Amino acid sequence: MSTGLQRLPESDNPAKLYEELREQYGPVAPVLLHGDLPAWLVLGYRENLEAMRTQSLFSRDSRLWNAFQEGRVPADSPLMPMVAWQPLCVFADGDEHARLRGAVVDGLSQFNRHGIRRYVTHYTHELIQGFAASGRADLVRDYAERLPMLVVSRLLGMAPGEGPALVEPTLDLIRGSETAAASNQRVTEVLTDLVQRKKAKPGTSDLTSRLIAHESNLSDTEIVEHLRLVLVAAHQNTVNLIAHTLRMLLTDRRFRGSLSGGRMTLPDALEQVMWDNPPIGAIPGRWATGDTVLGGQQIKAGDMLVLCIAAANVDPEQRPDLSLPMHGNRSHLALSSGPHECPGGDIGRAIADTGIDVLMDLLPDMELAVHEGELGTTTDWMARRPSALPVTFKPKRFKDGGGRAESTGAQPLPEAAVSTPSQEPSSAPAVAKPGPWWRSLFRRRP
Repeated sequence: MSTGLQRLPESDNPAKLYEELREQYGPVAPVLLHGDLPAWLVLGYRENLEAMRTQSLFSRDSRLWNAFQEGRVPADSPLMPMVAWQPLCVFADGDEHARLRGAVVDGLSQFNRHGIRRYVTHYTHELIQGFAASGRADLVRDYAERLPMLVVSRLLGMAPGEGPALVEPTLDLIRGSETAAASNQRVTEVLTDLVQRKKAKPGTSDLTSRLIAHESNLSDTEIVEHLRLVLVAAHQNTVNLIAHTLRMLLTDRRFRGSLSGGRMTLPDALEQVMWDNPPIGAIPGRWATGDTVLGGQQIKAGDMLVLCIAAANVDPEQRPDLSLPMHGNRSHLALSSGPHECPGGDIGRAIADTGIDVLMDLLPDMELAVHEGELGTTTDWMARRPSALPVTFKPKRFKDGGGRAESTGAQPLPEAAVSTPSQEPSSAPAVAKPGPWWRSLFRRRP
């Protein structure tokens, strides 16, 4: 091992580093985070499961981190938005976790796939209307980044015009950029105002009103923080899932042929993408409650674990042959596992499934406007996805004022997407770059 810190070059694929670390250290590797703070990168599938499921050994309470207790993390560290303790279910264990998570789960459970699909169908038509006449689009900027926010913001109870303004700040706040803190503040302010409006005039079928009225008696701060959690997680994860899946459909003839030929369903395709390109590649973290051993490494009390989902999903012990399809297999770790498994996974799947299905139906002749080798990748410390997907297609006309393609039957926007007896389902522009700090996030310890 080098005696100096090795910095990951900007152009490198993080997957290469993960495999180098796996070969050198095994399923758990020592790394340095920003500010030369030591941590453990969990690469193995079994080891990730153990960390995710064993709260007695690996807590979500970041206040246990020895770097915090020793005052080694500056207040302006770009790690802080993700690891600083907040009154959220993702930073709690035991009874407190059950109280907070129960409110979120109950709030999300009111939405069914049928109602969500109607929202998605409406907004897909609306977005396509904006670029269909030109015969060109960037499916990342013009579609994947916008659709999830339009849907999720409505589920939270926002007015139709509020969602679009939150797309860029929501993407920016987890990039680790210089403007991330300001973006986070902007999102928080919007959600704080939303809570006050809903307290004065509650809705009947939105997440905000449900959290306000929930028997868990959440404080205003807890409500705002959990709304922000749902908004950011649902948006980021679904943007990446849609973008990765569309790239596969546009560049992999075998993948697209399996889908069009009926050998693979779109839900199967989404699961395959979550195996190969999970929406979030690395998650900080877990903190050791005491001295223990994981993957052959001696973990000390207060040490941080960074769960590397991208590496775990391709663990050779779990998937010795990566060419074999994983259709219908939901045992990937893209949505975590154990007590902190993502409660909104089905909502994200419904948005991606319906959004891609309707898009491909309306614009079946889409083709990449550039060579596949020219497609770039936007990478930050938690995830990576296509930076742009420029496509061309035959220009399409829409009816005046209707917001609908002539060849489709778009439905008007539903007033609710909640479960009720009658509703039960039977050339690419420049992309903002992350700040440079993340590129040295996972460095080998000297």
